[in-house]
Amino acid sequence: MSNASLRAAMVPYSRRVRAYFAPVNREAGMPVVFDPAKHGSFASDIPASPWLSLGWIENFQRVARMPVEAVRGGARGTTISQFRGAMDAQIEFDFREWGKLQLALACGSEHMNALATVANADAQPSGGTAVAAIGLLPGSSSSELVVGAGSVDFFPEGCMVAVDVDYQQQTGYVGTGIAAAYIEDAADVQRDRDYVRRVTFNVGRVIARTASSLVLAEPLPGGTPGSGAGVQKVIAFVDREGGSFLQEWSGLFIAEQDCGGRACFYYPRLSPVQSAVAGVQRETAIPVHEGVHALALHAAFTALPYVDENDGQPVLAYRSYFPAPAAAVY
Repeated sequence: MSNASLRAAMVPYSRRVRAYFAPVNREAGMPVVFDPAKHGSFASDIPASPWLSLGWIENFQRVARMPVEAVRGGARGTTISQFRGAMDAQIEFDFREWGKLQLALACGSEHMNALATVANADAQPSGGTAVAAIGLLPGSSSSELVVGAGSVDFFPEGCMVAVDVDYQQQTGYVGTGIAAAYIEDAADVQRDRDYVRRVTFNVGRVIARTASSLVLAEPLPGGTPGSGAGVQKVIAFVDREGGSFLQEWSGLFIAEQDCGGRACFYYPRLSPVQSAVAGVQRETAIPVHEGVHALALHAAFTALPYVDENDGQPVLAYRSYFPAPAAAVY
């Protein structure tokens, strides 16, 4: 019997693809790095911070358009040498789960938290005048929000909360830990002290309460709130067709191994783009049972360049393959 007949399969078997995203540092232009040598044992169910699991995705499609151009010469125009042309890479897929980040990535622009409003608030599509924020007290963390004994009752178990600082006429990127919007002119939002909490990704669900604090089901994705932060109840999430802000995230897509190897597709910088498939809608109806459809969020991205420090080459994406144990190298 030959050695070839004993070796493990060289085929990566996988039923579905899982998506993970991490925020790019917009001020510094620095993505979150996925190093296959260090992160080969990436925990799918509990990814290491700052990676956020966005669940299973479907219809995952990768497209790379990097033509090889030719330099020709001579009487018959023979190819003398070749070089790569313009770099262009895109991906598209459907989120099967709906959440704040999935919605934000699918819409691509500012994503709003619909804050609980006062009784006489004028109706607004992205939320009217909000109930005043409750200030955080010392000792708060990304998992437990200290609001004081008199304020705990404002936030029942199961409610969602947004936690961030008041808007104080600053310009540039806003949002603790994750850039949620970009303000060019303070006059645009000067009347809304709650604007940062309207757009922040520092959102969580209250799972329990102590005498003076709110315990969250998961840590806030943006980390521990800063000094002067406040808490407001969130009723729903709202995105819009339009807006000038463009999301930018690092993306990691893993074809989980069943009995073969694991394939990982890493994009250092992803920004939203119009779908390349004509007629594709933001939501895709996927049949579940007769008369029942699941709505999936369609997302499309273009890859922005990243310079690999090992050789200074500009790249758009990386593909890593982790062979199954005992599989042949080639």
